Amino acid sequence: MPDNIDLTFLARQNAEIVSEQHSIRDDMRVLTAIMLRQDGTLTALLNEVRAIHQQMARMGDRIRQKEESA
Repeated sequence: MPDNIDLTFLARQNAEIVSEQHSIRDDMRVLTAIMLRQDGTLTALLNEVRAIHQQMARMGDRIRQKEESA
């Protein structure tokens, strides 16, 4: 640590800390956006799987009705 710490040194250190905070904040925004996109993708996938399941169940019901009527 330097022996003679002056206001200029402290100002540079403060500016560096603020810059790092901005960088971390930007990183957090990107990571949050990625997580929200992934969450949306998973929700959409769940809805798609449910729709396919319902479609398959209806098709199974129609096949059963045809087999019973034959």
